[in-house]
Formats: sequence, structure tokens, C-alpha cells
Amino acid sequence: MTTSRTPSPFAAGETSLIVKLPEAEPIVRPWRERFDPSAAYGVPAHVTVLYPFLEHARIDARVVAELRGLFAGHAAFEARFARCGRFPGILYLVPEPEARFVALTEAVAARWPEAPPYRGQFDEVIPHLTVADGEDLDAVERQVAAGLPAVAHARSVSLEVFDGERWHPEAEFALGEQSGELLGPKPSY
Repeated sequence: MTTSRTPSPFAAGETSLIVKLPEAEPIVRPWRERFDPSAAYGVPAHVTVLYPFLEHARIDARVVAELRGLFAGHAAFEARFARCGRFPGILYLVPEPEARFVALTEAVAARWPEAPPYRGQFDEVIPHLTVADGEDLDAVERQVAAGLPAVAHARSVSLEVFDGERWHPEAEFALGEQSGELLGPKPSY
């Protein structure tokens, strides 16, 4: 049986860098599954560090090593989500401290200026965990806010790749450590 799905907003070969936040999943999963289109493509609860990053074809052993070193220079940290925020048509959780996520984004964007956050569409980086995308978000916000606060641990940054149908983790970079783990079969860098 096939299911119809709207065309993907993502292109095959796109990559992103995200901090996965599994501790927030119990609060946001039901809403993300219904109201966040990225969840249908395999994106877990997260705060984006940089999207889009480099095209997958450009990511080689040198880029992986540079990412590993860059993230090793940033300590792991705890993030608290105690309130909701809004962009037009989007409900999200606000991470505190925001500055730690901003620092990660700025470090990557400074090293790869050809990959500005969100294609340079916005003047300011506002870290967030998207919960829902839609018209009437007040009821969702009330339900989500009732489950807050959530505390999550930012221990690593995941390099995610879109294969044309789903997002998949390709590499995980520990914050504050020199090790980095490639996931799945080793890519041919």
C-alpha cells in the first residue's frame, strides 16, 4: 500500500547539523508527529545548529575532521525548555541558555561562510525546538506548556543527510571531546 505525501521540502543530498534532544521527545513527539512536517522525514526533536550545511558530495574526511575539532572546542551543556515561543505560524520551545546554541551556529558559519544559517534569510539566529507548524497553535501551546519544563543534555552535534526520502544521521561529534563517531557504513571520503 502506498501513501501519498506532499512533495518534500528538502532536496536529496542536503545536510544539516543538529543537537538531538531525546529528553524533550515525551513532551513534543505527539505534536511534532501531527504538526511538524520535518518529523515525517525522520527528524527527531532537536535544535538546529546549521541548515542547510554543505551538500553531501562536499563532505569529505577533511570536513569531518574539521567538524570534530570545531565541536570539541565547545563544552557539553544542559538546556532547559521552560517556555514556548512563536514565529509566524510556528510554535517552538525556547532553549535556555540560547547563547550556547548560538555559539555553535556562529562557529560553523564562520568556518563555512558559504553555508549561512537558513540560507541567510534571517538576520538573527534564534535557537528553537520546533513543535508545530500551522494556523491555530493556541491549543497546542497550552498542552505543551502544561508539560514543561523539560531539561535536555546537549552532548553532541549530529551531521544529518537527506537521501531524497528521509533524514539519516551520518556522523556524531561529541561536544568537548576529540573523538567523533561515524554512524553506519563508512562513507567513501
